[in-house]
Amino acid sequence: MSEPAEPSPRPGGTEPTGAQPTGADLARSALRAARAQAKQRGEQVQQKREAKRHGLRSGARSDGRDPVPLGAALNRLLTERGWESSAAVGGVMGRWPQIVGPDIAAHCHPSSYDDAEAVLTVQCDSTAWATQLRWLARQLVARLNHELGHGTVRVIKVLGPAAPARGYGRLRAPGSKGPGDTWG
Repeated sequence: MSEPAEPSPRPGGTEPTGAQPTGADLARSALRAARAQAKQRGEQVQQKREAKRHGLRSGARSDGRDPVPLGAALNRLLTERGWESSAAVGGVMGRWPQIVGPDIAAHCHPSSYDDAEAVLTVQCDSTAWATQLRWLARQLVARLNHELGHGTVRVIKVLGPAAPARGYGRLRAPGSKGPGDTWG
């Protein structure tokens, strides 16, 4: 069977030239215009749905504009700036007694960290503790790297106590260094 032919606007299959359209012709043209507008509106609605699906608008799902917890924002900032190792070593300053033990922490404290060379500088309150810490430096480096991540600390630089300010007076010999055997 053949498909039904589209009905012609006029019974004879021809439209009059220059004649005013009749009621049926007006209805058909209005229907065609309404269908075209509906199709256009449907395409616009479809575009809006696609935009929502692909994250162009905020909605029930999260996107880059949604608020994030402070900890997550700080972690992202540390990662973007490359400050992870510096922040980890900064945490050592607060957790020093838990990492090295209360005896060492009572006499030695970390004073600085060089990120470029991975050197942690530790200040001790006596030369005896500085010597003891130099003996324990390898074990401390291993423990710190276990806590902070491999390669964060390569060397521990141990400093003895700071010498007291030199007082110059009547009882000092010029050029004297004082009791150098106990301070240094």
